[in-house]
Amino acid sequence: MSDYIPPLQDMQFVLNELAGLQDIAALPGHGEATPDTARAVLEQAGAFAAEVIAPLNHPGDVEGVRLEGGRPRMPAGWVRAYASYVEGGWPTLAVPEALGGQNLPGVLAAPVEEMMNSGSIAFGLLGLLSRGAVQVLSEVGTPEQQRRYLPRLISGEWTGTMVLTEPQAGSDLSAVRTRATRAADGSYRLHGTKIFITYGDHDLTPNVIHMVLARVDGAPAGTKGISLFVVPKRFVNDDGSLGAHNDLRAVSIERKLGLHATPTCVMAFGDGEGAVGQLVGEENRGLEYMFIMMNSARFSVGLEAIGLAERAYQKARAYARERVQGVEQGGAGNERVAIIRHPDVRRMLLNMKCRIEAMRALAGVMAASMDQAAANPDAQVREEHQAFVELMMPIAKGWFTEVGLDIASMGIQVHGGVGFIEETGAAQHLRDARITTIFEGTTGIQAMDLVGRKVGRDGGRVIGALIARMRAVQAELQAHTDAELRAIGERLNQGIDDLEAAVGSIVKSWASGPKPALAGSVPFLELLGIVAGGWQMGRAALAADRLLRPDPGSEFLTHKILGSRFYADHVLPRSAGLRHAVVAGAGATLAYAESAF
Repeated sequence: MSDYIPPLQDMQFVLNELAGLQDIAALPGHGEATPDTARAVLEQAGAFAAEVIAPLNHPGDVEGVRLEGGRPRMPAGWVRAYASYVEGGWPTLAVPEALGGQNLPGVLAAPVEEMMNSGSIAFGLLGLLSRGAVQVLSEVGTPEQQRRYLPRLISGEWTGTMVLTEPQAGSDLSAVRTRATRAADGSYRLHGTKIFITYGDHDLTPNVIHMVLARVDGAPAGTKGISLFVVPKRFVNDDGSLGAHNDLRAVSIERKLGLHATPTCVMAFGDGEGAVGQLVGEENRGLEYMFIMMNSARFSVGLEAIGLAERAYQKARAYARERVQGVEQGGAGNERVAIIRHPDVRRMLLNMKCRIEAMRALAGVMAASMDQAAANPDAQVREEHQAFVELMMPIAKGWFTEVGLDIASMGIQVHGGVGFIEETGAAQHLRDARITTIFEGTTGIQAMDLVGRKVGRDGGRVIGALIARMRAVQAELQAHTDAELRAIGERLNQGIDDLEAAVGSIVKSWASGPKPALAGSVPFLELLGIVAGGWQMGRAALAADRLLRPDPGSEFLTHKILGSRFYADHVLPRSAGLRHAVVAGAGATLAYAESAF
């Protein structure tokens, strides 16, 4: 097993040169987010991920979670690791100070989250869900609910869940059947079965706070009749102590392709008189409230993909350096060499590396915009940043996860046959990555949201503003004196042209009916992701060139430019085929499907 090495230098480059950490530090309440603070936080988080979490990843996958006495038991070492995570204050990193958190900006929390996922996505999932529960309760919970649940959810002493899916419903939440009956004391009694509940129960903490979608007796049909309830595993007394167990239990642990160290539970609510829950917000607005959790989770799933991809890349690179096989083509003599000397292995590793860097940069820029949207004193600036975040969220959730899955698969290819053997650990990354494209809405769902709500309905206004930002970078690259940067700019120019043509096609077709645009929605999502990644790699090349002038010997900065050129030559050219699929291929998809199925 190779060790995990936190990519701290690249993370600091993204923070300081692309995401604008200095601008975030100027926002109200974020004055402590200095480069020195960021460096210290990243170093400590990297050490924790590498030394505490990463060593548990493969053993946890092998041992898995087991159900004993009706309660899931985590693999060896996980209880201690989670206790260290809480003691280190990591759950409180980006929580507002008023709620007992450290109030660091999201732009700094994002690379920390990536590293925790590189250590183990199975471990990182727990924090993701708890943060979502905190966000919902802090925004729409009653003062009593906030007093009773928030302090220990924020500290990590308790954990939270997102309880949506049912056997007959899947992603169609309008089909939710779990019942909520009003009780005389103002609470509700819940009856129903939920599936795919990540960390639905475990032995890491004494209490689990479930955020449950259910339908109040007599509620309207469909999504309009869904309400949200907070349902604790154990009741919380007025003095904060834990009382009796609520009427809910983990019926079984799902047998999954990956994430074997994550207890994904089938949960039964109300075997007896009913699980006691309190209404969150107003009746019949549950889906609206749950989307507070889901939107946050979608970005976090994107960070999962980057973390997994980084770990798969590092494992493949380490193997390629040590595996001796064959002679170097064009080399002198017949000496056998490490496979990293072979051109195609290098191509695969570079492909993995440059796409990870593109995703990391885009995630950093998105996180910075989230901070600006939340804290900038200028309302217009807040609105512009929020529009950018909403446009790019399907890219973070959809494109990042598809790329992460492909990188994990490519990691096995670098290993060759031994990558297909579980003992190497490469296969685990692919198995774990597979669910990320499904979590919080499949890639198809993200693509429909992108094409419909984010492009078609607004006539391309917001994406047009983004294209203008891309054009400014492309123009700077093409006007550069360095031939390497000009070449990057030329390829980026073609990618933007392809994106612009696809946007025009979608806006035109949307006016007459959504089907053609939706048929080409996944290719469009990939197209936007690739070009947005190229935009960030172009910005990175410009920043690296500027920094190289006083420091011409920097290997990192030189490699940053070379990686940007590789992205321009090997990834951006895919834009032409994707443009064709959106503009010309969508109609053919619909026509063929009429007779093919």
